[in-house]
Amino acid sequence: MWKSWWALAAITLVGAATGVYLLKPVAGPPRDLTLVGDVARGNYLIRLGGCVACHTDSAAGRAELSGGAGLETPFGTFVPPNITSDPDAGIGTWTLAQFSEAMSNGMGPQGHLYPAFPYENYTLMSDQEIADLYAALMATEPVGDPAAESEILFPFNVRLAMAGWQNLFFLPQRFEPETGQSETYNRGKYLAYGPAHCVACHTPRNALGALDWDKALTGSPGGTGGRAPDITAAALVAAGYDVPVLVQTLKDGFTPGFDVLGGAMGEVISDATSHWTDEDLTALATYLLTE
Repeated sequence: MWKSWWALAAITLVGAATGVYLLKPVAGPPRDLTLVGDVARGNYLIRLGGCVACHTDSAAGRAELSGGAGLETPFGTFVPPNITSDPDAGIGTWTLAQFSEAMSNGMGPQGHLYPAFPYENYTLMSDQEIADLYAALMATEPVGDPAAESEILFPFNVRLAMAGWQNLFFLPQRFEPETGQSETYNRGKYLAYGPAHCVACHTPRNALGALDWDKALTGSPGGTGGRAPDITAAALVAAGYDVPVLVQTLKDGFTPGFDVLGGAMGEVISDATSHWTDEDLTALATYLLTE
């Protein structure tokens, strides 16, 4: 009898400890929230971060940044929300601190955010960039039309479950340049892993939707992250790319084989990379073709 009680006590203790671990807050380094944002720089970050492509459902005739098309996953359909400055339908009432928490730690005013929103990548951004992006979004034209509701399957629709996901898979941090590499290379790596979040789409994920970092940029066969090709250096070179050709493709969508990139990548090009500076395009291409 006593052995049974001790076993039950041990199981209870382990279960409680596991629960405490999985539900503890996950947060990265504190940010400087006294910085003043620059709207012009923030507007560029909107394009750099793919905000327009994700949060605009052009096919449905929605206004820019007022809500995107649903992203279908094994866990349900996630609809990117309205992120205009409207106080009701958008994020107009958010403070810089709340915006920073969402971008840096995956925690919104409504609770834990789903990793369909790539906060794993945005956490790498600098404090000034967060302030700039916030300033630009607060300066957008308010659109009072809310996005559709996401349709998330049980039990994933319980936001508290995302606390466990974050404790298992999320490490909030800022970007650290790779020693021994050029400024151009590091800028490209920052873009790929940070705001441009190339790695989020072009990397396979496990059964719980977490990125397989050991296979970064090797392509996603489908499922949680959607289907996306291998964009490692070997794959790009085999497809006929060098730095100038890849830069041009990211501007106009034409591949070395004279195909035109469409679908999700077509939207990324039209709404994001075609608006980038040549310096950033060259940096990203340099990084991808160096790996």
